[in-house]
Amino acid sequence: MPITLNSIFKQTLQVLGILAFSSALISPAAHAAPPKVVKKSHVAKASSKTPVNARKRVTFVTGSKRRPVIVAAPAPARPSFGQIAGLHSAQDPLDLKSSVALVIDQDTQEVLFSKNDQAVLPIASLTKLMTGVIISGAHLPMDEIITITQDDVDTEKGSRSRLRVGSSLSRGELLHLALMSSENRAAHALGRTYPGGMATFVNLMNAKAKLLGMKGTRYVEPTGLSSQNQSNAQDLATLVNAAHGDPVLRELSTSAGHQVEVGRQTLQYNNTNRLVKNPAWDIGLQKTGYISEAGQCLVMQTKIAGRKLIMVFLDSAGKLSRLGDAERVRRWVESQPVTLPKISAAARPSNG
Repeated sequence: MPITLNSIFKQTLQVLGILAFSSALISPAAHAAPPKVVKKSHVAKASSKTPVNARKRVTFVTGSKRRPVIVAAPAPARPSFGQIAGLHSAQDPLDLKSSVALVIDQDTQEVLFSKNDQAVLPIASLTKLMTGVIISGAHLPMDEIITITQDDVDTEKGSRSRLRVGSSLSRGELLHLALMSSENRAAHALGRTYPGGMATFVNLMNAKAKLLGMKGTRYVEPTGLSSQNQSNAQDLATLVNAAHGDPVLRELSTSAGHQVEVGRQTLQYNNTNRLVKNPAWDIGLQKTGYISEAGQCLVMQTKIAGRKLIMVFLDSAGKLSRLGDAERVRRWVESQPVTLPKISAAARPSNG
């Protein structure tokens, strides 16, 4: 058979194909793990408003096709107001993680420990303690049924709630959930259904604060979701002292758990403060709070070493550090003589 250019070209292609196949067999890449397949249902496209530096490229495989998809990277945690103000530079002998702290002897009003106690910061769900003061003091029917509406849905932070729109509970149950489990829709519904409406309720909250002498405190709504609800440790200690005088608030805020019937469902709610279940603690009243602007917050009335104390912790950085701070204070009180030395910590640059 005569050799032609066409036959030479075909033979060359065959040789090249064999070499390429052999190379693929012995190449280390042939033994590498197969590409990770990202299921379509698990990939969310980034919004056009997502900053470019906050996006990342993910390989998206469907059948034999492969295409890149840009998805939003997790947003970094926003700093609290206390962090922005530099309050976390304050050091103290107890090494508290809260940038603001205050411990007062409830009987003598003696300040035992203070740290940035006049700093005005967002107070998150500590707001609900004043909500409880207003509701309980109004002597409204606690068995009156209140229905959760769309108005009670959080548009400020987009927080979740197990109280669906249309759920109906008594005023007493809503107050219980607001104080014990920090239920936002419950707290909002209490303010919304107050005689005169929400505006009247918020005005009463601020009027009560003024009456108690809480000069650094301001409320704009009853849940604490707004960072415009602000106070300082001294004012909050005053509020805790006043609220502790109400047996309803004492009982509901320190309840370990509570079940409510919502339609055909039975919902179990638990206290947001695990210390109420700790036998080492004798807690008479408490409230927790958190939004990113406020950090982790905690106020308590408790008895330690025979002394009634009021504790305030604001702007704690870690989820459990507010409880850790309470434990540190308790150990300090128990280890000291009856007459405790006053500790005052002011903000100053740390040593690193």
